[in-house]
Amino acid sequence: MPEPTPTARAYTPAAGYHVLTPLYDLGVAFTTRERVWRDRLVHHMAPTEGEVILDVGSGTGNLALAIARLCPSVRYLGIDPDETATRIARSKTARLVPPPEFLVGFFSASAVAHWPAPAKIVICLVLHQVGLEEKARLLREAWHTLAPGGKLYIADYGEQRGRIMRLLFRLTIQQLDGVQDTQPNADGMLPVLMREAGFQDIRELETFRTPTGAITIIEAGKPRI
Repeated sequence: MPEPTPTARAYTPAAGYHVLTPLYDLGVAFTTRERVWRDRLVHHMAPTEGEVILDVGSGTGNLALAIARLCPSVRYLGIDPDETATRIARSKTARLVPPPEFLVGFFSASAVAHWPAPAKIVICLVLHQVGLEEKARLLREAWHTLAPGGKLYIADYGEQRGRIMRLLFRLTIQQLDGVQDTQPNADGMLPVLMREAGFQDIRELETFRTPTGAITIIEAGKPRI
C-alpha cells in the first residue's frame, strides 16, 4: 500500500475537531492562560531583527502576532496542515510588516526546504496531539531543518507533576485528545525525545499551571558543527 499523501494523512485539528477550529482562540485563551505563557515564550526566544523563525503547527497565527509585538522585523515562517486555521492566521496577520509566510502542509525538512534555514524553531501545543512515533519524527525533522547553532523551543503540556495537575490534565486534555497520544507528555518524555533527536543543552525554562494541566517551555540547541 502506498504511503499516504500529506492531504490524506490524519491529524488532530487545533481544537480537537474541525468544527471547533473557529472557536480555538477563545477556548485556548480561557483554558490555558495562553497570553501569559505565549508572551513568556517569546521573551525566552528573544527574537532579533531579520532573524528567521519557523513555527511548526502555526495554527491561527497567535505566535506570529506575539513575535511581531516584540520584534516586528523578524522573518516569520509558519507551517500547519489545517487549511481553516491557516486561513484565520493569514487574516489576523494581514497588516503585519513584513508579512508572515504561511504554508499549508505537514512539517518535514523537505517541505520547508525552499525557505532559509531558521535560527529558531518553535513548536506550540502540537506534540501532545500526536503519537509517540510522530513526536519523534517531528523532532528529528526539526533538528535537520534548524540552522547549526540554532535553538528549538517547545511550549506544550509537559510532565504533569503533582496530583492536581495530573487530574486536571486527565479530565480535560486527555478526554479531548486521547490518552495514548498525550500520556508520553504527561510522563515527561519530551526531553528524552529531544535528546534522541540530536538536541543538546535541553532545559525546562518555565512551567505554568493551567485549568487543563501544566504547560512547560523547553529550550534545546543544535551544535554548530
